[in-house]
Amino acid sequence: MNQPALATVEIKAFVPARDFARSMEFYQALGFTRASVFEGIAYFHCGASSFLLQDFYVREHADNFQMHLLVRDVEAWHAQARPVAERFGVRVGEPQDQPWGMRDFVLFDPSGVLWRIAQNLPVPPVGRE
Repeated sequence: MNQPALATVEIKAFVPARDFARSMEFYQALGFTRASVFEGIAYFHCGASSFLLQDFYVREHADNFQMHLLVRDVEAWHAQARPVAERFGVRVGEPQDQPWGMRDFVLFDPSGVLWRIAQNLPVPPVGRE
């Protein structure tokens, strides 16, 4: 059932930041555009993907917070993320093919938020029996 009144435009997560200024710098270095900052909330986007960085931090929350970013070229994102991770002293994994049909890598931000950056793998053709 299609209900035009319930059509959505966008959904954004509020990502926690232990050091708001450092986290803003991290995301800009990663390739996101900071569109605005107002009262402890920064709006970031890259293409049609966006999130809100908040000047709020509770360790238990940040340590269990995850973001998933679907991209067209995971290798290009990984090449961008490696020097950023080194500069900010955070962990970045190597791209791996996953059984759920994606190639991805993990990246931790300066607050401990886990990002899984992924690209869809081609769907293998269905065999004939």
